[in-house]
Amino acid sequence: MNKTQAPNVANVADPGKRTVYSMCGMCAVRCPIQVEVEDGRVRWLQGNENDKAMGASLCAKGAAGLSLLYDDDQRPLQPLIRVGERGQGQWRQASWDEALDYVAQKLQKVIDAHGAKAIALSDRGGPFNDLTKSFLKAIGSPNYFNHDCTCGRNTHHAALSLYGLGRKGLSYDIKNTRHIVLYGRNIIESLQVKEAKDFMKAMAAGAKCTYIDPRASLTAAKATRYWQIRPNTDYALNLALIHEVIYNELYDKEFCARWVSGLDELKTFVAPYTAQWQEEHTGIPAAEVQSFIREIAADAPKVMFHAGWMTARHMQSFYSSRTASILNVLFGAIETPGGLIFAKKAADAGRKPLRSLGEPMPKPVDQRVDGCGWKYSHFDAGPGLLHLLYEAMETDQPYHVGAYICYRHDPLSALPDPEAQKKALDRLDLLVAIDVNYSETAWYADVILPEATYLERANILALKDGAKPTIQMRDQAVAPLHDTRPAWWIFGQLASRLGAGQYFNFQAIEDIWAYQLEGTGVDIAQLRQRGVLSLADQPIMFDRAEGLKFKTPSGKIELVSSRLSQAGIESFAPFQPPKALADDEFRLLFGRSSVHNHAHTANNPLLHEILHDNPIWVHPRRAEALGLADGDEAVVSAPGYSAKAKVKLTPWIHPDAVFLLHGFGRTVPLQKRAFGNGVADQRLQVGLLHVYDPAGGANALCEATVRLARAGK
Repeated sequence: MNKTQAPNVANVADPGKRTVYSMCGMCAVRCPIQVEVEDGRVRWLQGNENDKAMGASLCAKGAAGLSLLYDDDQRPLQPLIRVGERGQGQWRQASWDEALDYVAQKLQKVIDAHGAKAIALSDRGGPFNDLTKSFLKAIGSPNYFNHDCTCGRNTHHAALSLYGLGRKGLSYDIKNTRHIVLYGRNIIESLQVKEAKDFMKAMAAGAKCTYIDPRASLTAAKATRYWQIRPNTDYALNLALIHEVIYNELYDKEFCARWVSGLDELKTFVAPYTAQWQEEHTGIPAAEVQSFIREIAADAPKVMFHAGWMTARHMQSFYSSRTASILNVLFGAIETPGGLIFAKKAADAGRKPLRSLGEPMPKPVDQRVDGCGWKYSHFDAGPGLLHLLYEAMETDQPYHVGAYICYRHDPLSALPDPEAQKKALDRLDLLVAIDVNYSETAWYADVILPEATYLERANILALKDGAKPTIQMRDQAVAPLHDTRPAWWIFGQLASRLGAGQYFNFQAIEDIWAYQLEGTGVDIAQLRQRGVLSLADQPIMFDRAEGLKFKTPSGKIELVSSRLSQAGIESFAPFQPPKALADDEFRLLFGRSSVHNHAHTANNPLLHEILHDNPIWVHPRRAEALGLADGDEAVVSAPGYSAKAKVKLTPWIHPDAVFLLHGFGRTVPLQKRAFGNGVADQRLQVGLLHVYDPAGGANALCEATVRLARAGK
């Protein structure tokens, strides 16, 4: 790769009309799309009709992709190097050569002093992280992280402890289910388009939904049953549900006898956790619990207890997720239509997977800085736990971290307590942000390397596991409007400057694609014609009698987990009630709307017009005691921080809690629409950066408590 040469651009300057099959980049779901281009401009976006489950549908975020592309008031347009103090917003423009040389020289200085292990990188995870993992591998660092400590780590580790498979190792066959149980999994708003469509089709066909959440989201409005559970008590409910299933012998005896170990130990453990016992903790009537579990048993095995997408909420949410999965196991809802289906890999279809960019590279010799996989043997070493990186930054233990690269990831918006984070970040020699937005983290960085928007770039190919494993493409629709570049080029340039250019010797994205597709039987032209290509003609199903592939030491679903036992972690932990609250104190809950993608889209002109503020939800009974009326301005506070929010009175929030939409309270002044609008929930999570579920590893985001008072009182 030539040092000064921009990436080759194929087929984007052609005049006339054309259709480009690609992948949306407005959120982390990355739906397949088709882009209509005329005379070098994007004229229309819709879902990829070659993907039958997707069809032409797009959500509001996806439809606002044109606004991201053609609005300059929300993203960096050329490389920037900091000239003032961190966070002051003083920058100078730089050429790509200057900015990349600057970053590489700083990285090399860190490597010379402390080794490559002193460089860490985090990204959003997802289908393209083979690039970022391979970059770190090429330079010799083991310290790859993603955002999952604030998302699915507890669910992931719970799944590993039961199945030996991660949280994506089993997928939910929603469209064929008879009853879906959701613990705050807000399908209608925190949405994947395919999943939301499947959910609505299932409901229209007579399926039932039980929605369990202290707040009634739009998904609750679609449910057949809504339980307004007391915050942080879902584990108590699950223990009682398991008690009802086992002691009334409603479980699938044949499936459990063949595939499950530890059932006797589970039965003994849940003996005291009755439906009557849980009522005092959750507020859900015992009779309703008993009726519900018989209803589920009648619909089994076409039932599913959703183990969570973002089960990173409180100190026992690992066990909440684990027991939800155990309920699926007890009802035999594994590898059966309407239940959970093994996510099949290319090999299951008799095909080769995509070739990894990191395949020819030597494995780093150093241990991970966060201890995942060695100090904490029950934590997956793949993406690690980002808050433990902050701990290492603060302490220099087990070794020094000198540089941190954030790629399309904004930890100052995602993790708790940004001020505590900044104290750790200030110990770095270099903080680099590679992003399409002025994120909170980018604004605090030393260098911003602007990535082209998803319509202006191509990415490496992705392989999605599922009943039909599928290769997916993000192709470039138009040439970049500004001096922005694709990630594959940026990381290749950095690798070259750090002496690892031989591993990224690609002049164009087509060169990377050809490398990835070696041996798969798929060519680039086929992918460009469709955007998505399945490696199997029909869904693949394993034989439930003999062919299930659990990756535990026993080959079975381990209710008593050998993985947890080796780490000294209990497979079944006693329920710990949440602490009592003062009269003006509330548990702080947060969540998503269907309009915005976390903190990434707050400044998008179309989406901002639809939703530009986040009032705080308060139960009328609690508000009355504090002298608050609907629409009042209230002060919401945590130790050392407070903000003002408009009050939204509603009975659809549990009296013990208040609720805020996430992604507001932006502090970057260049994002003029979003700047200062609303309240940032992560700023109220004071002192929680290092508070996490010890069994699951994820941040205990909803252990935050806040106080509420009328403004001016």
